[in-house]
Amino acid sequence: MRLVSFDVFRTLGFPDTTVLKPEQFLRHKPLLQEADWVLFPEYWQLNALVHGLKCRVFPSVASYRIGHDKVEMTRAFQTVAPEHTPWTLIEANGHHEREMIWDTMALPFVAKLPKASMGEGVWLIESRADWLKYCETANVLYVQEYLPIDRDVRVVVVGDRVLTAYWRTQAEQGFYNNVSKGGRIDNREVPAAATELALRLARELGVDHAGFDIALVEGYPYVLEFNRLFGNQGLGRGTELQDAILGYLHQQTPTGPSGPSPVWPQAV
Repeated sequence: MRLVSFDVFRTLGFPDTTVLKPEQFLRHKPLLQEADWVLFPEYWQLNALVHGLKCRVFPSVASYRIGHDKVEMTRAFQTVAPEHTPWTLIEANGHHEREMIWDTMALPFVAKLPKASMGEGVWLIESRADWLKYCETANVLYVQEYLPIDRDVRVVVVGDRVLTAYWRTQAEQGFYNNVSKGGRIDNREVPAAATELALRLARELGVDHAGFDIALVEGYPYVLEFNRLFGNQGLGRGTELQDAILGYLHQQTPTGPSGPSPVWPQAV
């Protein structure tokens, strides 16, 4: 299996892998076209690789496109699991829309920037001043009901299976469960409802590399979001992630006759 990677750190130790710098990809078009898989390209490369060079990419196109924007992500969740999606309002950032949302949502509620991660770009709206401050920052108004939780579950899906799942408890300042924001990992048993929902969403949406954040309210699961490029703080120190990715790629690689293998260059 011939692999090209654009992320040296996420594919460190992968066999038969040539590492390229994203900005140099046009210099290596034959190499990319002959590869069985192109791994972890930048988002801006996706259309050129998939539609221009006809490359097979990992993570999947759905993982990139749905995971790139919380607005698109939430709408996708609403199509396949509306009963597990928190009540969400998405509106243009105009005066009428600001007032409508303020009059509609009960305090407190959550407001987000569509293209933020790691706990950044998330506000807990508790007052009119909080709301106006968010509105002056956002291009699109994206708000959700506040769920009364002090932890959530991170479910890591690779390929078509759950690799691991763990609790993330709230940071000392409250509200945030993200490890990057001070949340802590708790390895106590995770309810099956959380892992089953994450796996269902991944399979129905075609997402094959993601960390899903699942909230449980009195045992009932709600999907908050997923991150295509999740952190490794909750993963084991071994090669479990690498083995899962390679196993999935082998499983998904078409079999059949092929031409002579090219001479592959060393990593750039």
